[in-house]
Amino acid sequence: MKMILTSATTPEGYVAGLDGWQRRYVDALRSTVLGAAPSLEERLKWGHLVYFDHGPVLLIRAEPARVLFGFWRGQRLRHVEPRLKPGGKYEMATLQLLPGTPLEQATVVRLAQEASALNRSVGDPTAAVG
Repeated sequence: MKMILTSATTPEGYVAGLDGWQRRYVDALRSTVLGAAPSLEERLKWGHLVYFDHGPVLLIRAEPARVLFGFWRGQRLRHVEPRLKPGGKYEMATLQLLPGTPLEQATVVRLAQEASALNRSVGDPTAAVG
């Protein structure tokens, strides 16, 4: 799927460019992630929101028909959220969110905390793969 192209240069600008259910989902994910793991640094990178703690940890990406909630080393987090779909380098796994997709705030909190802790204990996932 294609992402929503943005001219934004900041995370706030990225969110401001969204509307409808996607903006609500991105707002909720963003505030929950930042509240759950204050060590995360939020950046606009690769055209979407990326959160760093000793390397990239997770992403939030709005696309025309979905919002993608993805994790470097996400394959290690499937015990928290079994719907995480493995794929790509760095043990990536993503959760596809559509209008009405249920996702508990407690699950988002746990995912953000465990993903951040993984990077702090194991290091930058992108440095491990050549």
